[in-house]
Amino acid sequence: MTADRESEARLQMVDISKRFGATVALDRVNFEVLPGEVHALVGENGAGKSTLMKILSGAYRSDTGVMFLERETYEPRNPLDARLKGVGMIYQELSLAPHLTVEENILLGMEPTRLGVMQWGEVRKRAVNAINRFQHSEIQPDTPVSDLSVSARQLVEIARSLAVGCQVLVLDEPTSSLSQTDIRQLFEIIQDLKEQGLSIIYISHFLEEVKEVADRLTVLRDGEVVGTREVEAVTPDEIIEMMVGREVDQLYPRSVRTPGDPVLEITHLAGKRRPRDASLVLRKGEVVGISGLIGAGRTELIRTIFGLDPVQSGEVKVGMYSGPASPRQRWNQGVGMLSENRKEEGLAVGLSVMDNVTLSGLEGLGPMGLVMPNKQRQVVARWIDRLDIRCREPGQTIQELSGGNQQKAALARLLHTGVEVLLLDEPTKGIDVASKAKIYQVIDELATGKGNQNGEPKAILMISSYLPELLGVCDRIAVMHRGELSEAKPVSELDEHAIMMAATGQGVL
Repeated sequence: MTADRESEARLQMVDISKRFGATVALDRVNFEVLPGEVHALVGENGAGKSTLMKILSGAYRSDTGVMFLERETYEPRNPLDARLKGVGMIYQELSLAPHLTVEENILLGMEPTRLGVMQWGEVRKRAVNAINRFQHSEIQPDTPVSDLSVSARQLVEIARSLAVGCQVLVLDEPTSSLSQTDIRQLFEIIQDLKEQGLSIIYISHFLEEVKEVADRLTVLRDGEVVGTREVEAVTPDEIIEMMVGREVDQLYPRSVRTPGDPVLEITHLAGKRRPRDASLVLRKGEVVGISGLIGAGRTELIRTIFGLDPVQSGEVKVGMYSGPASPRQRWNQGVGMLSENRKEEGLAVGLSVMDNVTLSGLEGLGPMGLVMPNKQRQVVARWIDRLDIRCREPGQTIQELSGGNQQKAALARLLHTGVEVLLLDEPTKGIDVASKAKIYQVIDELATGKGNQNGEPKAILMISSYLPELLGVCDRIAVMHRGELSEAKPVSELDEHAIMMAATGQGVL
């Protein structure tokens, strides 16, 4: 940092180090943010971003190093102390009390009292002042938080920090659960806060967002700062190279694919509430994407196909099998599903990596239906190597892995069972760029047959809210709007604008 830059910095973290046993989480990290600046912090899962922010928020204490806020030594005792001193944290998992009102949440833990009596007038005044900075009429002080949308709840979280004089606001993956419309509104609010002089630390795996919203970015890798750059002066490919420590040839690999016979056909499919009407043909050797806004019925569609939700009308045909079926029957028919909610529906978090990978396919791991640990370990070690799952060894508990490695293990479970049709719901949600690149590579190999033991291509139906991902990975894309699925069109005929117009009901593919 230059002397001029240091004199301007509102927040400085100098030579911050942190160890957990033998693991070095942070090694002499320097980081700063200026008044009226959006400074992005990027890196793979496990790079040290969360540890650095937990030190900033008072949840952890660093082993070495010092912090300065407005040129004064900053040593928060705990997260509440950090917030009172001017550092607000907005985590990916919101921490509001849904049964309380907006104003009660905003001042929770910091309620003004006099002689032990709550000063409700002052509570209302402070809450209104904080809310008014957003100009969102649906957020009223007496509205229960449970009645608000996800995006509105996020604004209440931000208001909590502003109500106590926040100077530095940390946004951790703020768009992960937002629709495209909500994301645009959030970016406008970030711009307004920036113009008001707030310092914002923005953490995201979406590099397009970083390029749009941030002024500077700092890249962490293996607990060290790789570099700090002006956002205008660096390309997404250069950022990825800094993050992974090597050149990434192609984020979205696309080999020559030759679609074969239909393996999954749905005809006017309707579920209990969603979907309302969906028809699609998925062929061996192709990747078909499903786009649409949150709540349009995308997840309900593949849950209905897989047998998790009931079929109300229409038909599902898998190969020669026709009609509704249970998830077990779908497995037997060669269909596997990767849930969007990997922690609650995709993984047994208390079990090991090797148990999670083999749980749906224990056959062949020992004689007479027994599971021989050595055989299980050998089989899983091959999947760990193929998908580059970063773990100490196959017996490590899966909850100890980063989000990206958990997702790769969940995908390995489908591949281990040898399914021919993969239903992937947000397969790269909340994971780092390097893990995304690996999953894209695996999807391409599955669709071409390169990575399959028998060399036969597989069929993939993939839901994603991230349009560059769909356009980069898929052969055809269909759009879900209010429960109705459009015709799937080749990606060569589509762009982000056309897809968004269809998703919002303003056009058709």
